[in-house]
Amino acid sequence: MDADIIVIGASPAGVMAARNASAKGCKVILLDKKEAAGVPTHPANTFFKGMFDRTGEEVDQSYVIKNLKGAYIIAPSGRNVIFEGDAYFLDRKKFDEFYIRHAKEAGADVRFGIEVLNVLRVDGGFTVSTSKGKIKCKLVIVSDGINSRIGALLGMIPIKYPQDIAWSLEAEIEAEGIGEPDMFEYYVGNHAPGWKSTYSPCGGNRATLGMYVRRHGKDVSDFFDAWLEKFKTLKGLDEVKIISKSVGGDPIVAIPGEIVADGVMITGGSAAQSGIGYGMHAGQMCGDVAADAIAKGNLSKSFLSEYRKRWNAAYRTEYYLGRFAMETLRKMTDKEIDELMKVFEGEDLKVLGGSPFNQALQVSKMILKNNPSSILSYRAIFRTK
Repeated sequence: MDADIIVIGASPAGVMAARNASAKGCKVILLDKKEAAGVPTHPANTFFKGMFDRTGEEVDQSYVIKNLKGAYIIAPSGRNVIFEGDAYFLDRKKFDEFYIRHAKEAGADVRFGIEVLNVLRVDGGFTVSTSKGKIKCKLVIVSDGINSRIGALLGMIPIKYPQDIAWSLEAEIEAEGIGEPDMFEYYVGNHAPGWKSTYSPCGGNRATLGMYVRRHGKDVSDFFDAWLEKFKTLKGLDEVKIISKSVGGDPIVAIPGEIVADGVMITGGSAAQSGIGYGMHAGQMCGDVAADAIAKGNLSKSFLSEYRKRWNAAYRTEYYLGRFAMETLRKMTDKEIDELMKVFEGEDLKVLGGSPFNQALQVSKMILKNNPSSILSYRAIFRTK
């Protein structure tokens, strides 16, 4: 064998899996078709400390463009709820380079500019065919994003509800003072079916605008164009210069499906493990279990299912509650969303952990069940000053 483990895809989850498995003594090769780390830049470039803390890693200011104080969630009427909590706008290229360097220091062999063409089971292991030749390994970890085809090649269905991926378009914009505010803004309503539009200030005259839409196809450019015009009106801007655009998808409520098989593990966006911090934590779990499997010479689905058990214990309930609440949001009218915001408007809410958006939507689910006592139970999720 050329390696114990081949990791396909240098996503945050894939990098963590490679790092953790290497740190435990495995010979790991990490392959990615990109020419270099962070090229092209991925549209996911923000996170909250409460989410990132789940990884056990420290935020390093070397890859932070701007520190923020939280987020507004804004209804169609303009009513809003404020969530306080440390948040970060990232230089995604520097972020990727930082953690790839950590993986290399742990012993991982990281190779860019190599596309994986096929993965075949051969002689108790795998032959990975690439654009630069063939490599043999004992175990394969797949982490090449939500558009992954490797899981399908291996006969697996790693995303349970692929129709509910939130397809996105994000643009870096320039306008006078647009990057100065210290809060993210997330707008929910029927202008962004199934999820949200975003405004993320990143300092000076730069910011990003994003549109995330579910069940309306992968091309959300028309929704984004409408959002851009609405944003200009909201902020009183005559002109906004678009510097660059990127497209992608967020499997926020798509739910992990089949993520382990004999000799195979799937992690990160490929497994509907949404969010940078959550994806990294999933990758850590994946790499740890993979290393244990190599050490014990047991690459069976049964043994590797320990990875699924650990993920379930940490996230299953949160992801399913988030899905139920997001489906509620998708079916709500703008008027109903405005009425929901009335309940929490004026409250000073602290993010205790996890995604503030999932938490807010969990609260909305409780309220919509028409249980009056549930309105007060938001204190179990949020702490008020």
